[in-house]
Amino acid sequence: MTEPTTHSIWLRPERAGRGPAPAFDRDRIAAAGIALADADGLTAVTMRAVALALGAGPASLYRYVATRDELLELMIDQVNGEISYAALGSGHWLDDLLALARQSRGVYLAHPWLLDATATRTPVGPRAVTYLEHALAALADLDVSPRTKLEAIAILNAVVSTLTRAEVIQRLAGQTIPQWQQAQTEYLTQVAMAGHHPHLAAALTGQPPETEDSSESLLDRILTRVLTGLLQRAGTGATSVCGRAEAEPPAANPGATATS
Repeated sequence: MTEPTTHSIWLRPERAGRGPAPAFDRDRIAAAGIALADADGLTAVTMRAVALALGAGPASLYRYVATRDELLELMIDQVNGEISYAALGSGHWLDDLLALARQSRGVYLAHPWLLDATATRTPVGPRAVTYLEHALAALADLDVSPRTKLEAIAILNAVVSTLTRAEVIQRLAGQTIPQWQQAQTEYLTQVAMAGHHPHLAAALTGQPPETEDSSESLLDRILTRVLTGLLQRAGTGATSVCGRAEAEPPAANPGATATS
């Protein structure tokens, strides 16, 4: 068994320069792990289970990955490759970031285990770097600091993960996010009517009825407000959105939808 290493798996060659040709490669190992996780969840992914799925002995897998964490890195990177960048390049930074967000949501929904796999780690494999490069390209012409751009991308990813986790949980419970929100609103309204929470009552009453959000439109709406707030030009009263000065964040452009 190979001793665990502190070096990133991405800094090591996939195979040694000498010795017999490997029976597997990283893509096959990752695909086997993904198939197990898609079928039975992340807990089903063990070094032994992946080796058996490949028709190999458990010890043989350690020739390619040193730890289960490295195996998960390969899996995460491979599913990140499902994101397409064909819809980007609209010329509007917000539209491009929303397109990326929709793509990320689609990957999470296709592979719900990814929510848990990335909850305690932020692996930066080659495809994650590609995602970051495209996100930064969308913001290239925006007059804010590089640090602000990186922070905005990190927040975008966190919002997508949080909302999609809620969506997955409610699907398992047989509800949609709007149905869950309605149930929560009804409960909070009853609490507010008792008169002990005046600020809550003010927030819930006197508002015009809102149309029901789909999960994707909810994602777009929240991210539009979050991103325009984070990327607002310092010292101005308006937000520069897609080259226009707006007092309020604009609605998402439906033409910027990416394939999920």
